[in-house]
Amino acid sequence: MKDELTLRAVLLDVSRRMLELGLNRGTAGNASARCGDGLLITPSALPVPAMTAASMVRMALDGRVLQGGKPSSEWRFHCDILNARPEIGAVLHMHSPFATTLACLHRAVPAVHYMIALAGGDSIRCTPYSVFGEQQLSDDVLEALRGRKACLLGNHGMIALGADLDDALAVAQEVEFLCEIYWRTLSVGEPRILTAQQMHEVKAKFVEYKKRS
Repeated sequence: MKDELTLRAVLLDVSRRMLELGLNRGTAGNASARCGDGLLITPSALPVPAMTAASMVRMALDGRVLQGGKPSSEWRFHCDILNARPEIGAVLHMHSPFATTLACLHRAVPAVHYMIALAGGDSIRCTPYSVFGEQQLSDDVLEALRGRKACLLGNHGMIALGADLDDALAVAQEVEFLCEIYWRTLSVGEPRILTAQQMHEVKAKFVEYKKRS
């Protein structure tokens, strides 16, 4: 496990990379990483270019601020996810264009491409719309993330999870790509969706691949 100073630097770096990759713009989005018994989370309403490693807010998993200023307004679902999912070490939230487009349609992403398995299942679910920062949104997120590493937020954006920040960023990039592919196929016609059996075979291949690597 990385020490807190290193984790602060990595959290800042990943926040910058999300901006550079076009996954976020301005002050949109937020990120967190498990840190000891709690978490580090990006601050509220501060543009990424103005952030430093010292800007990151340390919180307890029950929502108490332990060090720093005001945490992201979405701290509830960060805390709730890390509480509910001990295997998860990082949570990223973004307003990436293709994921957000589908989220505004309340359209889950089906198995349009075999890489959907990277997100943990045969689909990427979409939550109903809830006001940002409220407990209802967090409750909806936990339900949509059951057995998954990503979900869309109705009329809002996307969440990606990972064992660590680099893993979560890789998931986020792949999900944005999958949303783009789905959006593009829908603009041409109705895509052919992989069957449950085909996805089962893909997941088995993924397990073999991870063992070899």
